[in-house]
Amino acid sequence: MKILTKAQIDSFNSFIDNHNFFLVAGHKDPDGDAVSSSLGVARILEKKGKPYQLLSAGPFKRQEIKDKENLFSSTMDFLSQEERNQTGLIIVDCSEISRLGEIDGDLKGFDTFVIDHHKTSGVEEGFTAIIDPTAPAASCIVQMLYEGVVGALDKTAADILFTGMATDTGFFRFLTTDSSEVFKATARMVEAGANPRTTYDEITSGKPYLTRKLLGKLLLTAERYCNGKLILTSETMEDTRKYGADGRDSDALYQLLLSIEGVEAVAFVRQETEHSCTAGFRSRDKVDVSEIAASFGGGGHKNASGMSVEGKLETLIPEIIKKFARVL
Repeated sequence: MKILTKAQIDSFNSFIDNHNFFLVAGHKDPDGDAVSSSLGVARILEKKGKPYQLLSAGPFKRQEIKDKENLFSSTMDFLSQEERNQTGLIIVDCSEISRLGEIDGDLKGFDTFVIDHHKTSGVEEGFTAIIDPTAPAASCIVQMLYEGVVGALDKTAADILFTGMATDTGFFRFLTTDSSEVFKATARMVEAGANPRTTYDEITSGKPYLTRKLLGKLLLTAERYCNGKLILTSETMEDTRKYGADGRDSDALYQLLLSIEGVEAVAFVRQETEHSCTAGFRSRDKVDVSEIAASFGGGGHKNASGMSVEGKLETLIPEIIKKFARVL
């Protein structure tokens, strides 16, 4: 993770100073990092005395963020043209307005600042951005902005940002040898009052019983491809109806399947509607799944990426297997 320069911090601080109101938004189907980085930015704005609105298209399906849903809205407050001219849009954990999903209101035309860490990020023309693919979470960048603009973390900010860092690093499992700055930043959060044990319990406990049943079904139907280097499993709409959509635990699924001997990558494909699917990809060090996701219009990190695409399982799965066969 790179340390933010004074110029980057000054740029963000000036962006705040130059606007009277802010819209803060993360990507649709938010995870812990999208929510935490949004709330972290909101905490900076509060310290600067700036009003804001938190936006998210949802849905808030993950256990660790469900209690934050009431802080966000999928409908933008009405703003007159004069008010729009004084409003800044801050996008976190993604870089394109299209990734924000179905938010009721026109988000185009605002002066926009992007804070992201995805390798596949592409900044739209006219946006100001801080993008660091070496940062394991957008929350880590927001932490440095908070410390540069506001000062030392308070407990509220530390709790918020620790959750984002913990979820995107798999509670440190995904970090590599170049992660010393991440641990230094984590130490500052803990010194400010973040509790790793409490956060771990919030992330991993409280799963509905039926999610364990679904996990068993997904493991049972998982198949090997590419000489055993790829494992793919899928969830049908009937599975969703039977087991529910609350508290899905794909992270546990990826962890179990990647632990199998000889496996280099895992793909999990879900039929969301009659005509659309989502997919998540995970890999070990060698395979860059962000490139595969990007070929379908998605994106993410080298070892963790995803996508949403029109189609059905029976036609999409063979296409995904072909993409992986080229790199495995």
